[in-house]
Amino acid sequence: MPTKTAPPGPQSGTSPKKVFLTDVLTLRARARRNLDDGAVASTYGGDPKKTIEILQSVLATELVCVLRYTQHSITAAGISSQAVRAEFAEHAKEEHEHALSVAERISQLGGTPNFNPEGLASRSASQFSDGTDLVDMIKENLIAERIAVEHYQELIRYFGDDDPTTRHMLTGILAVEEEHADDMHDLLVAHEGHGML
Repeated sequence: MPTKTAPPGPQSGTSPKKVFLTDVLTLRARARRNLDDGAVASTYGGDPKKTIEILQSVLATELVCVLRYTQHSITAAGISSQAVRAEFAEHAKEEHEHALSVAERISQLGGTPNFNPEGLASRSASQFSDGTDLVDMIKENLIAERIAVEHYQELIRYFGDDDPTTRHMLTGILAVEEEHADDMHDLLVAHEGHGML
């Protein structure tokens, strides 16, 4: 009669097989517990309160960007301003979409998004600036985009695997912010040194 042999163990230089995910019955039981937590499952690796606090700052940053781009899309003047105004308006729309995504995530985590204009500037990573002329407006928006890019890169690393949903949302926003920075840089190269256009 043949003897049973144990399956070979991990060999030197190879990684052990990953254990399969939680069984269905355990998943079902977990889902029934703590229903008041909404989208925050027991496997959530982050601190929901800290995440909400961080996202309130992200929301404020996006709202300040909406206001700044909107202001610039209306007040930019000069011979070459029409295309730039359209670019500012498009960016304002996209920043508004970011703000709504962030607000929705805050709500999913059990928080209330802070849209209160009081203290908005102090909660934001970026600043609001009227801009003295078209080139100055472009520079201010490029600076704000560079701040957002660096800030969101740090946050993406911070959330890591503890909160993949927030990380994924911020990764999508980051891609658009990088695109905005590139657009502002191209506009700056096209208009730099021309003063009031």
